[in-house]
Amino acid sequence: MKLLSWNIQWGRGLDGRVDLARTLGVIHRLGDFDLICLQEVAINFPGLPGSRGEDQMAELSAGLPGYTAIYGAATDVPNMHGGRSQFGNAVFSRLPVGQVWRHLLPWPTEPATPSMQRILVEAVVESAEVGPLRVMTTHLEYYSQRQRQAQIDAIRRLHAEACAMSARSPLAEEQGGAFEVFPRPAQALLCGDMNFTVWSPERSRILAPYDDDVPGFLDAWSVLHLSEPHAPTVGIHRADFISQPECFDFILVTERLAGRLKACGIDAETEASDHQPVWVELA
Repeated sequence: MKLLSWNIQWGRGLDGRVDLARTLGVIHRLGDFDLICLQEVAINFPGLPGSRGEDQMAELSAGLPGYTAIYGAATDVPNMHGGRSQFGNAVFSRLPVGQVWRHLLPWPTEPATPSMQRILVEAVVESAEVGPLRVMTTHLEYYSQRQRQAQIDAIRRLHAEACAMSARSPLAEEQGGAFEVFPRPAQALLCGDMNFTVWSPERSRILAPYDDDVPGFLDAWSVLHLSEPHAPTVGIHRADFISQPECFDFILVTERLAGRLKACGIDAETEASDHQPVWVELA
């Protein structure tokens, strides 16, 4: 099973052009993925630099036939033409998809700090190689450490709740209706643009073990590459928001999945976004 995670910056490359065909070309060049998790996907948002207000979910879905498309809008606002502008994360799955959740993350008020609403998209998928698992993708706040920490705490709480649900047996009254309980396995994979570095306290916070039987997260790169430094995922070619290349994009797996990791890497070549794609393979 192969998964790709990438902040595509609404298809905007380092040349300033929004070109989703180029984005799709990079994805297809990198491999044959069962799961594709993308951050910064826009729908009808002409205010973004270089954008013409594309329906990017429609364009990406057309270029990824055979995938179930799941979108979670973090930002959902009116535009000047009576419609809605949306900005968020997407999961494309070639695996069977069970229940889907779209969790809005905390947005503590900081009047003097730029920030936006953030979201965690969660979907249960069924893989013949690794069994059922939850795939989650997010994009944490960039400008505020306080907000990132609140969002990490929320993700940890949601993960603990999901693990508790994994042991729950459905009741007779819940069959066939909105109360029906679908599988929500404890095994999970969390990926995305975390907007923290390898050495930041936020990384330690999200990887901290739980006090009970909840399986914690491990950094896939560190599991496979041991003491080798993380490859940078931003600032390799050019970036105006950091002073040196850093790793902001991570793939985390629960402990049982860590033993199935076969490969973890990044693509340092593309300039189709201000972030580099990261990927893992599980066997």
